[in-house]
Amino acid sequence: MKSVLITREGHDKLAQELQQLWHVERPEVTKKVSWAASLGDRSENADYQYNKQLLRKIDRRVRYLGKRMEQLKIIDYSPEQDGKVYFGAWVDIENEQGETITIRIVGIDEIFDSEPHYISIDSPMARAMLAKAVNDEFEVITPLGKRLWYVNAIRYQR
Repeated sequence: MKSVLITREGHDKLAQELQQLWHVERPEVTKKVSWAASLGDRSENADYQYNKQLLRKIDRRVRYLGKRMEQLKIIDYSPEQDGKVYFGAWVDIENEQGETITIRIVGIDEIFDSEPHYISIDSPMARAMLAKAVNDEFEVITPLGKRLWYVNAIRYQR
């Protein structure tokens, strides 16, 4: 089962996507479908078929977002989180070879291609580092075996 947690920024991004789909993209595509339908034979009308398919895709996404956003629980920063890794944290970690990466622990609905350093709260990496402090080490079991990581820094977006 996927987590229902989301950061305020993630929720705002989904709300913005829903607004864009419902108030901008859907009306445009609906006009194109109506125009293409008025041309006659729909079975051989590529414009009609393509835009009708696009309209179905938009409607599916709108329905999904509408239902999902009702389930989501926004988690805002809290001062009690300082010093430990919790939901919403930006964490600088280092492996045994000295390679460092910065990741942010977010909800599954916030994992976008445009945010390559976001990891889901449900991931093994996030689960392993929860409640860790700076200089703590944690182990993550991967398909290639156990990997040891160190927490170098923790910060939160306020």
